[in-house]
Amino acid sequence: MRVVTVTVWLVTTGFGIYLLCLWLAGGRPGRQKTKVTRFPAALVFMHPMLGVTSLASWLAFVVTTHGGYVWLSLGLLCLASLLGFVMSTRWLRDGRHARGAEQGFPFLAVILHGLAGVLIFILVLLAATTM
Repeated sequence: MRVVTVTVWLVTTGFGIYLLCLWLAGGRPGRQKTKVTRFPAALVFMHPMLGVTSLASWLAFVVTTHGGYVWLSLGLLCLASLLGFVMSTRWLRDGRHARGAEQGFPFLAVILHGLAGVLIFILVLLAATTM
């Protein structure tokens, strides 16, 4: 299950990097035509930072099998998931109809990134509760 979790996490990270690159290419603060759906830069950068830190904690667990890393990973993942949920609901609500960078986000990439994130959360939660 640990290897499956890492694999799903890496796929999710790939979709996330793709979306971040799209945002950076056309959505940097000051370059967007509209401020209605602009994602705050702190939100855009904290989500992946928490996700990567959580992944690092999970990898530390895989290498050391120390249970504390699982709980740290789960806590960081909860924060990253919350920020991701905020961004996805803002995007689903009005981001696809705006003229900002979020408009260019492919629907499938956003949905797959979110669904894979939910799967990661479930796998990490199962690992944490079965220790």
